Amino acid sequence: MPMKLAVPTPLEYFASLVHSDEGFPLLEAAASIAQDEYPQLDIQQVQSEVDHLVARLQRRLAQDAPALQRLRMLNQFFFADLGFGGNVNNYYDPENSYLNDVLRTRRGIPISLGVLWMELAHGIGLQAHGVAFPGHFMVKAQVSRGQVLIDPFTGQSLSREDLVERLVPFQHGVPEPLQADDLPLGLFLQPAAPRDIIARMLRNLKELHRSNEDWQRLIAVLDRMIILLPTDWQELRDRGLAHAASGQHALALQDLEAYLAHAGDAADALQVAEQIRQLREN
Repeated sequence: MPMKLAVPTPLEYFASLVHSDEGFPLLEAAASIAQDEYPQLDIQQVQSEVDHLVARLQRRLAQDAPALQRLRMLNQFFFADLGFGGNVNNYYDPENSYLNDVLRTRRGIPISLGVLWMELAHGIGLQAHGVAFPGHFMVKAQVSRGQVLIDPFTGQSLSREDLVERLVPFQHGVPEPLQADDLPLGLFLQPAAPRDIIARMLRNLKELHRSNEDWQRLIAVLDRMIILLPTDWQELRDRGLAHAASGQHALALQDLEAYLAHAGDAADALQVAEQIRQLREN
């Protein structure tokens, strides 16, 4: 009798990808997020498409090309030749977070474009990283004279002055906004860990679905967040609230009670307890 191999669900597959920080498969994990919208999506096909782009880029470079030349060729290929760029006309479309759609349309948001850019950068031997800059994901590459910061939304190389200017909106509440020479800019330019990049991608979708009151899509994203960040109890709370909003009271109680059990001293503990009481009465 032939053996039947159980095919993992999209959520099980995601869990298998993100269980360890060692060898974290950033591209594969990022691509798998789209399986909530496209359950039959072939992730290997997405990876093959990216591998094909890497191979095309590699053929344009001599093996001994210096890092700066590799970076310039990458930016020419990615932004100019292939036409990748920011979706300025529909920035808040969830498709901007799905790598299969970004590969198809050549449009995305900074973080999805950045993930693809980094994969190509690594494919041609560049030391490249994501940067969780406030309000706008960026990428950077190491060259002989230091590091180059790139805005993956536009392809622009950013100077220190550009970066300081972009930090201005996040200095509200500071009595005297820091001047460019005083700003510890390096603190904002640390490499982002792959797990943090995936979390940021999911949080983008989380905010979109929550603002649209699309509870089922929000719950699907939160299922992934809870797997990715199992001790971030606020995600458990938020899934409970989404279950409540969608009328799934039993699941809401399960999540909210677990939240209080783990984060009972949280500032919103009394509010969540009241939510639980109301759910039990309904």
